[in-house]
Amino acid sequence: MSTEKPKIAAIVTVFFPGSHADVILMKFLKGFPTDGELQKPRVEIVSMYLDQVHGRNVHSRDVGVSVCHANNVPLYPSIREALTLGGNELAVDGVLLIGEHGDYPENELEQRMYPRKSFFEQICAVFSQSGRSVPVFNDKGLAYNRADSVWMYERAKELNVPFMAGSSIPVCHRRPHLELPLDSNLEEVLFIGWAGMEIYGFHTLEAMQCMVERRAGGEAGVKSIEVIEGAGVWEAGKEGRWSRELFDIGMEHLQDKQEGRPEDNEEHCPKPIFMDIEYRDGFKVQVIMLNTFVRDFAFVGRVDGVIKACEFHCMRGGYPHPHFNYLSLNIEEMFVTGVPQYPVERTLFTSCMLDAVMHARAHAPSKIELPELDIQYRSYDKLKWLPTEDNPTGSNLEPWIYQW
Repeated sequence: MSTEKPKIAAIVTVFFPGSHADVILMKFLKGFPTDGELQKPRVEIVSMYLDQVHGRNVHSRDVGVSVCHANNVPLYPSIREALTLGGNELAVDGVLLIGEHGDYPENELEQRMYPRKSFFEQICAVFSQSGRSVPVFNDKGLAYNRADSVWMYERAKELNVPFMAGSSIPVCHRRPHLELPLDSNLEEVLFIGWAGMEIYGFHTLEAMQCMVERRAGGEAGVKSIEVIEGAGVWEAGKEGRWSRELFDIGMEHLQDKQEGRPEDNEEHCPKPIFMDIEYRDGFKVQVIMLNTFVRDFAFVGRVDGVIKACEFHCMRGGYPHPHFNYLSLNIEEMFVTGVPQYPVERTLFTSCMLDAVMHARAHAPSKIELPELDIQYRSYDKLKWLPTEDNPTGSNLEPWIYQW
């Protein structure tokens, strides 16, 4: 049996301290902190493509070039060459696509036009020309619009690409730890998120979806999404459009928040957003985004008549960014086994829902139908890499010093 580690190509938009390339890729080079011991990498980063170096973005203090030099990782001028290692055929065993951050335009809907679809198209071209595919992880959302997201999903299926994508929030620490069993009798759900709609709206929807996909029968598909923004959110609550009982329980679980009630504090809760999501099996979910009033995420659901709730907690204030540790370990697990650890359909749903929200905010009517999300899937049975503690412990709390 070969003891050679799987070879991984990293395709990156930009690489600066604190960027997604930094907090994910460095773990593949240095090790994966956990609630126990540091896990040594089981794969090898053998190539990198950097789309932007020293970009005009003030945060783009590039360290990608120095990381490559320090770790003997060849830096290639194109995606094709990074996947072929400068040759003519696919020469790697997996692709880590990190298309977050960088100097890219924003459209009239305030969507950052990251080139994830373009990157994935070039990756798939190498697969097609080489006559074989390898696992791909696409960081965060698929694409900034629905059409490109659906294209990526369908192209991956055409080429039999083991495909994962998504946010770090579904695999971050939950306070208290709560993992719903498959086929839970989930009767109603309210989810609370925070910050700007495009960036953190994605994380909110992804964390919400990782819980509701475990309801009885599995995921049945999304029918429509309706959006209310501003003071109308609180009016909708008074009209019974969302549950004040579940909302208050969710707020009790959120530890990092402003004083008082969000509806009484416009300064710290400007332009709240309410999303009413209807699924094809009749299930409904209410999502409320509270801007800067809170700084984490909360799930509240009624299961067999019993309310269950938790906070999705992202420890801040330094490295090693524990909420990215378990995401990175699940990515590595796919590279090692060739099997996606959770369904990419979740991220397809989230990407399309977010695009619908961005359109609904800008144009009437506020209700958007989603015929392309007539997709059924099952959630994972059990993840190998998922925190079971309420708060980060072990090597998650040890000093983490990067040597760029």
